[in-house]
Amino acid sequence: MKKIKKSFWVKLIAAPIVMFFFAFAMVPLYNVLCDITGFNGTTGITDGEQQYVVNEQNEIEVSFFSMIMPGLPIEVKPKFDSIKIKPGKFYDATYIAKNNTNKEVVGQAVPSVAPTVAASFFKKLECFCFNRQVFAPGDEIEMSVRFVVEPQIDEKIKDISLSYSFFKIE
Repeated sequence: MKKIKKSFWVKLIAAPIVMFFFAFAMVPLYNVLCDITGFNGTTGITDGEQQYVVNEQNEIEVSFFSMIMPGLPIEVKPKFDSIKIKPGKFYDATYIAKNNTNKEVVGQAVPSVAPTVAASFFKKLECFCFNRQVFAPGDEIEMSVRFVVEPQIDEKIKDISLSYSFFKIE
């Protein structure tokens, strides 16, 4: 029988450990990449102190959507299907959520912007998606998002979709 070298055993044990730590680090690395590039429709956050010059010549229609993931017994819909905006100006949008059960439900919204190239110019000052939402039994609540589209956005972009996917939190 052939003798196995010590370096083989070191590699055999080290490989799964390295793979585990790499997989564990992928989520934060992916989130950083999405924040920087706007990849996957991830929007940015603004601190509200930044002032923008409003681009009065450019008008963009922002459409609002919502999707409820399985297991979350609520209804969520935007108050308005869309609004016309001027880049550089702050706007408010409202979503209405209703808990259709007799139990308290906790959910979290995850935003997405399309087209993807517009996501890096779409900044939120306030958003219900920043926190978990607690829905009391039978309760209907209004949830707000305050946003701005930066004036540097390509003027060829005339439509932006803001979508929220709602997930149940245990």
